Amino acid sequence: MHHRAVANVHRCISKAQRYSYAVQVCICRGMATSHRTHPLIREFTGKLAETRPTFRVAPNRVKILHQPTEFLDTLIDMINRAEERIFISSLYIGAKETRLMSALENALRRRPNLKLHLHLDLNRSTRPGSTSTAKILLPLLQQFPERVHVSLFRSPHLKGVMARIVPPRFNEGWGTWHAKVYGVDDEVMISGANLNKSYFTDRQDRYLHFANTPTLAQYCFDFLQTVSPFTFRLLPAPQATSKTAHSYSKDGYFLSWQSSELHPHAIQPAVRNALSKFQSSRVQPAATGLSKDEITLFPLIQGGQFGIREEEETFKQLFQHIHSSSPHPRPLLDLTSGYFSLYKPYQDMILSSPNLDCRIVAASPKANGFYGSSGLSGRIPEGYTLFEQRFINAVKRAGRLWKKDPNSVLGGEGVLLSEWSKPGWTYHAKGVWLSPDSESAPILTLFGSTNLNARSAHLDTELSFLMILPTEPGKDESGSSTSSVSELRTALAQEVARIRENTIDWQGWKRKVRSTTKMFVWLLKGML
Repeated sequence: MHHRAVANVHRCISKAQRYSYAVQVCICRGMATSHRTHPLIREFTGKLAETRPTFRVAPNRVKILHQPTEFLDTLIDMINRAEERIFISSLYIGAKETRLMSALENALRRRPNLKLHLHLDLNRSTRPGSTSTAKILLPLLQQFPERVHVSLFRSPHLKGVMARIVPPRFNEGWGTWHAKVYGVDDEVMISGANLNKSYFTDRQDRYLHFANTPTLAQYCFDFLQTVSPFTFRLLPAPQATSKTAHSYSKDGYFLSWQSSELHPHAIQPAVRNALSKFQSSRVQPAATGLSKDEITLFPLIQGGQFGIREEEETFKQLFQHIHSSSPHPRPLLDLTSGYFSLYKPYQDMILSSPNLDCRIVAASPKANGFYGSSGLSGRIPEGYTLFEQRFINAVKRAGRLWKKDPNSVLGGEGVLLSEWSKPGWTYHAKGVWLSPDSESAPILTLFGSTNLNARSAHLDTELSFLMILPTEPGKDESGSSTSSVSELRTALAQEVARIRENTIDWQGWKRKVRSTTKMFVWLLKGML
């Protein structure tokens, strides 16, 4: 029966069908499912598969990168082998990224049918001056006007009088396009990194590359295409068909509003409807359980200003199942954010889980990307110290402060806050890893663009992925155990270890936060 099911799977998949969501999870009806998901998250995974798009990926197609230089090298290699499409979503592109821009230009020249799709944040990409992202993209738009499409998303949260008086750079505080997707053809890399020199050299982030995953790549491409009608299109000059209402010229380029029926400040209902339909149309309820050695991926869209809160809902479900399972031994949750001001509901979930140990890594003030900035932005690292102090006070009140135990594998239990510090580097990594106990490798990880804070929950538009890994190796045809799942779980454990090897005990308790910084944080509320 099992062999017939596997044969059915192979018959379902063909080159011609690679973009069909009918086979996106590579599972046909009637195929036997297994229960190799760990009991701690088995019911959670099954419930999630009923309501979320679900992707199955062979673990040997997943590669975890560790260094910023690997991120750039992999991205360039992907661009160089692109044949049909390049699709990139990021906050912005830095002005000094000549290697990246040259690779894009050369790829377009080599492949006359290749198309480039860029999806970026408008406010961040159109800062005044000759080094703005919009300005550096103009040569590509002029050389390949029919093959380069640049969508610039502007948050509708900033509108009315405020939209006219808030200066550039500060206007990003009302929300940005924050999804980080780097794809070509049938492969994709998910990260939290932007496309700027520091992210390629000395700013630590996370990077997961998925090779030969056509349905996952198509999902990411279609996600960007779904949002594109609610963006401005960047053009070198106005065209006859681009002079719609709300379009405008700026600094030698033209921003064409894509929707003739909607005002840019009133897109919330339309975006919510489009994204909700996008997600629901890709749900395959029959695809539950793990087959063979496949991992499961759930894409999670968080767009608070549009009423899309999939990340938040998933966290709630996960913790509800952890609570109900009363696990023994104690599970371990590792969590990190370069901008640590944990979203209050997430904080409450962690603090109300006495059966769960949690290790958190935040950026030290010098590892914060705003350290040394001029003006008010220079106060941002101090503002995060304030958030950390408030968090530790909440941990104390909940009786969850880390208690040292020399007999424990972890060296203690409770909630531990550490800070990441590496001379000359900044820290931008974010994500979650869940292990069934302190001696086991992760069985779940959350990765992508979310910083797990109130800003990510309410203002920015985020795309993250939840990866579920089976706990037992399968067997190949000869009966030998396969090791690719174990290798991927080990790689995730090593990812956590690499991050933690640059941490020290949290030092925020001895740092003074000025009253003016407290006022600054109060005024900004959830914008940090």
